[in-house]
Amino acid sequence: MKKQRCNRELLLEIAQKIKQLREEKGISQDIFYIDTDIHIARIEIGKLNISVSTLQDIYAYFEISLSDFFKDMK
Repeated sequence: MKKQRCNRELLLEIAQKIKQLREEKGISQDIFYIDTDIHIARIEIGKLNISVSTLQDIYAYFEISLSDFFKDMK
């Protein structure tokens, strides 16, 4: 149970970071989908566990490195 809780917390933290980056850039979910072919709505609410390759596509879209993506996370 404890591991599952930690995984859920990490997933929510990643979701919040993705939403924050998108909103800071002023990009709608629709535009993000058009540009990337990634449905981000379910990702942003933490309901979808994304793959590493999808995460890579997301941080590359925002032109940041993986280390910058995770920089402020616990």
